[in-house]
Amino acid sequence: MSNFEKKIFDAVREAVRAVYEIDADESLLVVETPKDPKLGDYATSAAMKLARTLRKNPFEIAEALAEKLRGLLPEAESVTVARPGFINFKLKNTALSSLINKIIDAGEAYGRNESGKGKKALVEWVSANPTGELHCGHARNAAWGDSICRLMEASSWEVLREYYVNDAGNQIVMLGKSLEARYFEHFGRDDCPLPENGYHAEDVRRIAEAIAEQDGDRWLTADPQERLAYFMDFGKRRELEKIERDLKLYGVEIESWMHETFFYEDGKKRINECLARMAEMGLTYEKDGALWFRSTDYGDEKDRVLRKSDGTLSYLTPDIANHVHKVERGYPFLVDLWGADHHSYVIRMQAALKALGYPEGTLAVDLIQMVRMVEDGVEVKMSKRTGNAITIRELCEDIGVDAARWFFASKDVSTHMDLDLKLARSKDNNNPVYYAQYAHSRMCSILSNPKTPVFRKQESYERLTDEKELQLLKMLGEFPAEVANDALLRKPNKLADWIIALVKVFHSYYNSCKVINPDDPELTNERLGLVNATRITLKNAMYLIGVSAPESM
Repeated sequence: MSNFEKKIFDAVREAVRAVYEIDADESLLVVETPKDPKLGDYATSAAMKLARTLRKNPFEIAEALAEKLRGLLPEAESVTVARPGFINFKLKNTALSSLINKIIDAGEAYGRNESGKGKKALVEWVSANPTGELHCGHARNAAWGDSICRLMEASSWEVLREYYVNDAGNQIVMLGKSLEARYFEHFGRDDCPLPENGYHAEDVRRIAEAIAEQDGDRWLTADPQERLAYFMDFGKRRELEKIERDLKLYGVEIESWMHETFFYEDGKKRINECLARMAEMGLTYEKDGALWFRSTDYGDEKDRVLRKSDGTLSYLTPDIANHVHKVERGYPFLVDLWGADHHSYVIRMQAALKALGYPEGTLAVDLIQMVRMVEDGVEVKMSKRTGNAITIRELCEDIGVDAARWFFASKDVSTHMDLDLKLARSKDNNNPVYYAQYAHSRMCSILSNPKTPVFRKQESYERLTDEKELQLLKMLGEFPAEVANDALLRKPNKLADWIIALVKVFHSYYNSCKVINPDDPELTNERLGLVNATRITLKNAMYLIGVSAPESM
C-alpha cells in the first residue's frame, strides 16, 4: 500500500465511521488502481462490500461516502462515484509532486519503512558443509537469503544473519582423512590411501600442501588420533575462511557462525537439556533400544528417531537443539533456506517446535529449487578451467557479481531455474540487470552533464502535469509499500519485477518529454527534480537485491 493508498484507506475508514457509525472490517476497504487511468488514480469498492451489512443500495452508500471523503482528502482533485458503487479518486498534481522533496531529503533512507518495527528474526542460509567450494546452487541460496535480510532490515526488522556449520558429522571426519591421504602423498608415501568416499577435489590437495608447508613432515609419525583431529580442524577452518571470503565477494555478510559442535560441548549439555525437556513433556518414548519423538502427533507422517539403538544421535536431534537455542537467544521468528530435497524435513522440524510449545509460524522455510547453467541452449555442468562444478567465485568472474545477484534474486526460488550465461554476460537491453543499470547511469548523466543547469529544490512542482510524469510519480510513491510487502512475503523477485516496471516507465517518460529545455528553465528544474528522485529510488531498490547502480556505463 503506497502512501497515497494508505491516506485514501484511512479516509475511507473514517468516512464509514462518520456516516454509518460502524468500524468496517479492513478487508472491505480495499484501495486499488483502476484498469482505466481515465477513471482516476485510485478507486475503492467499499460501498459495494458494505451493501449487505448496511442493507442499502451500493450506489447510495458510495455517494454518501464520497461527500464525506471530499472533506477528508485535501490531496484529491476529485472524488467521484461510478455505478454500481465504485468511488474513484483523482489526486492533485501537487500531491504527487510533493514526493520529490521527500525522496531527495530521505536519500538512501527512502523506501525504509516501519512495517517490521519491534520484530526480530534470525535468518539462516547457505550453511553448506565446510568441505569444499560453494557452487551455483549455493549462489542462488546466498542471493535470495541476503536479499531477504536487506528487505527485512529496510522494513525495520532486527535481523541476525547466521550460517550453521555442520562440523560434527562424518563429513568432517572424511575431510580429515582425505587431507591425511594428500599429506602423505605430498611426501611420496602411499601407506595412507584416499578413502573411496573421501574428498577428491583440488582444494583438498592445496590444504594438505599448506599443512606440509607449515608443519613439515611431523604428522607422518604422529599419533593417528591426534593427527586426524588436527587435520579435521585445520581443514574445516580453511574451508570456512574460503567460504566467508567468497560470500563477501558475492556481497553477502554473515554476522553469526553457529557450529554444530557447539551443541556437543560439555558432554552434549545443550542436546541433553533439550531431550530432557522433551521427555518431561511426554514427547518421547523408548522402542527397540532407541529414543523416538512422537512427531505423528504434530502432523508428521511417522515418528522420528532421536537417539539410535547404538547410542548415536540422529541428525534431527542437534538440529532441534539448534532451533530451540535460536529462540532462546531472543529470536521468536526463524527463517531457514534449505535445498528442495529437505521438504519432509520442514514438517518434522516445525513439528518439533510446535510440540515444544512454540507458536505456529515460529519457523518459516524457503526451499531452494535446482538451478542449471545454460549457454546456447546447452547445459553447462562443469567449470572449463577445473572440470569441477562451477563455483560462486568462477561465476562472479564470468558474468559478474551484479548479474549473478540479479538473476538469482529475480526468479522465485520455488521454481526450477535456467541461468542463461550468454544473456547474463550481454551488454544490451535484453539483459535485465544491464537494462536497469543503464537507466540509472542515464539519470546520472542527465544530472551531471556540464550543460545541465544545477537543480534547486523548490516548494512545489506544479508544472509536472504530463501523464507519464504523473505515472512515474505514482510509482515512486509505491516504493516504501513495495519494500514492506516484499519483506513480509520474503519475495525479492517481486522487487526485481518492480524495478523493471519503474525503468520502463522512466524510459518512456524520457523519450517523450524533454527534460532539459533552455527556453523553459522552470520546467527544466522541476523535471530534474523528478529525475533525481527516480535515480535515488532506483538505486535504493537495486541495493536491496544486492546489485550496484553505476553512475556511468
